[in-house]
Amino acid sequence: MRQRTRKFIGIIITFSFLVVYVLVMMAFGAMLAAREPGFFVQLAYHAIAGVAWLPVVMFIIRWMARPDADEGER
Repeated sequence: MRQRTRKFIGIIITFSFLVVYVLVMMAFGAMLAAREPGFFVQLAYHAIAGVAWLPVVMFIIRWMARPDADEGER
């Protein structure tokens, strides 16, 4: 697969993942805030939820940035 195609697919996957991730984390955060009104519990949740998406997106970006297999033959 060419890098251009991987980038197109990767952008669609990244955008879709982030939309679903944000909606799920927002719903879970609202449930958590209703049950645990403590400031530090909410702070810890938002800190973890704020960076938990990074490994997935970093993997997708690394996959998108891979050079084409035939690039070294030119």
